[in-house]
Amino acid sequence: MRDLDRALTDISAIRAQLAQGAEFRGYAPEMLAATGAFAFVVAAAQARWLPQSSSDMRLFIPIWVGAAVLCVVVIAVATVNCTRRAHGRFAPAMLQAALQQFLPPVVAGGLVTVALLEVAPQQLWLLPALWHIFFSLGVFASCRFLPRSTLVVGVWYLGCGLVCLGLAASTHTNSPWSMGITYGVGHLLFAGILQHRRYIEQGPSPV
Repeated sequence: MRDLDRALTDISAIRAQLAQGAEFRGYAPEMLAATGAFAFVVAAAQARWLPQSSSDMRLFIPIWVGAAVLCVVVIAVATVNCTRRAHGRFAPAMLQAALQQFLPPVVAGGLVTVALLEVAPQQLWLLPALWHIFFSLGVFASCRFLPRSTLVVGVWYLGCGLVCLGLAASTHTNSPWSMGITYGVGHLLFAGILQHRRYIEQGPSPV
C-alpha cells in the first residue's frame, strides 16, 4: 500500500514538473476576442448612458467589476474545456500551473480594490490604472507558459496603466474608454497571438 501511495505521489510530482516546463494551450482565442469586444461594448454603453460615472467611482467600479466577473466566468469555462482537449490527462496540472502564475496579481488587485473602498474612498480614481498594472503582472508571470510574443500584451497593459495614471492624476476622473480600449485591444491582441500560433502549428488548410 505504501509503495502504491509513493508511486502515485511520484506520478503527481512528475506531472507537475512537466506542466511547469510545457506551453499552456488552454486559452481559447475565440473567447478572448469575444471578451475584448465586450469591453468596447461596455465602455460605449457607459459613456452613452452613465457619463457621470467618469467622476463618480462608486458607479464606475461596479460596472467594470461586474463586467470582469462575467468575462472571468466565460473565459474560465472555455479554458477548462480547451485545456482538457489540448493537454488530456495533464490538464489538471497545467491548469494549476497557469493559476499559480496569473491568480496572485489578480487577487492582489481585488484586495487593493476592497482596501481603497474601505479606508481611502477619496483615492478610488487610482483603481483603473492599478487594475491595468496588476493585470500586466499576471501576463508577465504567465509568459513562461505562453508564446514569447505574449510579452507584448503585458507591455500593453503596463503602458496603459501608466498612461491612465498620468491622465487621471490632475482631474481624478476616468473615462470609460480607459477600460474599454485597454482591455478591448489587450484581449484582441492576446487572441491574435494565440490564433497565429495555432495557424503556424496547424498550417494552412489544404485547397
